Amino acid sequence: MADLVADLTASIRDIPDFPKPGILFKDITPILHDPALFQRVIDHFAERFAGHVDSVVGMESRGFLFGTPLALSLGVPFVLARKPGKLPYDSVGVEYALEYGTNRLEMHVDSFKAGDRVLVVDDLLATGGTANATGQLIEKLGGEVAAYAFVIELGFLNGQSVLGGKPVESILVY
Repeated sequence: MADLVADLTASIRDIPDFPKPGILFKDITPILHDPALFQRVIDHFAERFAGHVDSVVGMESRGFLFGTPLALSLGVPFVLARKPGKLPYDSVGVEYALEYGTNRLEMHVDSFKAGDRVLVVDDLLATGGTANATGQLIEKLGGEVAAYAFVIELGFLNGQSVLGGKPVESILVY
């Protein structure tokens, strides 16, 4: 794991003042440009969660990038958590607060069977609002959040505190 942390740290770019002044954005696109490193991230999570989850949820949009190959590796379904109006079939949603305003995530009504153990995957955990809303949505649909997995966690924002005490696996913590 130490080698993976070092390699990710060397790969991730800091972009100052993006998307607005005062924000230091952690750019994960170099991971996606390095197939071997990207595979190591997926393998890390697959080893950690093999046999412990029934499906994987990724939140729009970077959660799709890590969640889809992880679900394939684990041999379980991948479920989309999308912005409103993006899903073609019957869906339910949850609204959640942002720093300025609200947002909403939706999933198809048939995303899980009752009691399914679900892994929530995204590139980054910041304040935890999006991940928490995803967890609420999973439970609303009859699933159970088994854990959360993130490539990066901004620990100083204390996002884990809103995730209901569920296990959190973050490869890098700033």
